[in-house]
Amino acid sequence: MNKTLNAFATTWALVGCALLASGAEPTPPLTWSQLPDIPDKEGFAAPFVGASNGALIVAGGANFPNGYPWEGGKKLWYDSVFVLEKPNGKWKTGHRLPRRLAYGVSINTDKGLLCVGGGDSEKHLTDVFLLEWIDGKIKTTEYPALPRPCAFASGARVGNRVYLAGGIETPTATQAMNTFWALNLGKIQEGWKELPTWPGPERMLAVAGSAKRSFFLISGTSLHPDADGKPERTYLRDGYRYSPKSGWKKISDIPAPAIASPSPAPVVNRSKLLVLCGDDGSKVGFEPLSKHPGFPKRTLAYDAKMDSWSDAGKLPFSIVTVPVTRWKGHFVIANGEARPGVRSPSVWWADPRAKRKKGSK
Repeated sequence: MNKTLNAFATTWALVGCALLASGAEPTPPLTWSQLPDIPDKEGFAAPFVGASNGALIVAGGANFPNGYPWEGGKKLWYDSVFVLEKPNGKWKTGHRLPRRLAYGVSINTDKGLLCVGGGDSEKHLTDVFLLEWIDGKIKTTEYPALPRPCAFASGARVGNRVYLAGGIETPTATQAMNTFWALNLGKIQEGWKELPTWPGPERMLAVAGSAKRSFFLISGTSLHPDADGKPERTYLRDGYRYSPKSGWKKISDIPAPAIASPSPAPVVNRSKLLVLCGDDGSKVGFEPLSKHPGFPKRTLAYDAKMDSWSDAGKLPFSIVTVPVTRWKGHFVIANGEARPGVRSPSVWWADPRAKRKKGSK
């Protein structure tokens, strides 16, 4: 196990003391409630999730419908699209993606849900397309393709630009990518531009974020081949901030790794990025997998003004490998991975504007 994991427990224990000493204000936890479940008993990991013309869209994803991995079950990819027009409504079904797809990046735009990269059971792709909900139908519009195939990347929109960082080029890759690309939504015809990368290890499954006119890249995992030549992970705690004017700058390390945390990170109070759940590496090698307890239910808050981390409370769910989107003023997390190999059909949402009652916990 790497040195990062050996040190993380001690670091986390000191966070509370450091915050008290600095006088930092704790971030009130969000209050989460549930929307109607996706009409699929398993649910999906890594679907595309976003909004278009007032409707919530959940598209694609992957799961194990005929047995879990430890039972020899085979992972399947999907092209199904589900649409929810109102919070207390019913999911509309019968719509399809151009192909079976999962593990891409979801970006809300003024026009609809931009689906970036991802892969299927055989390969990773350069595909980029826009999904719009128009007159009861899903409209698909092709966008400029990525420079290289890419899945398990991290992305966010900052102003009128979409940024995409890291990922892996093939399903069997033993090294993550250190690529950083940008697409100007106002000049789509110019395509994706390659930009200087962050001053740290290559990575996949990192947390992206957008705040203070900057792009943030936090945690994730790098890869290296093990003794059998298979990819092995090194859990990362470092983070970086990118500004078009000043470039990359290292930020304070996250107290604990947060691999595959819902991304892009929700932002509250304009400058606090919330890192939800995430695989911290503490259960690597846990057996039997059928008894895996799930991922941490904590929320960590990064203050972009103070360059500091704080504990922002516990969550009612344990979910990774899933996007976060904004819909009707709320943060939405639809489906995801509840524990290794196990998906969830649940859909959670939280209103960042809601004020908690005095004395509530």
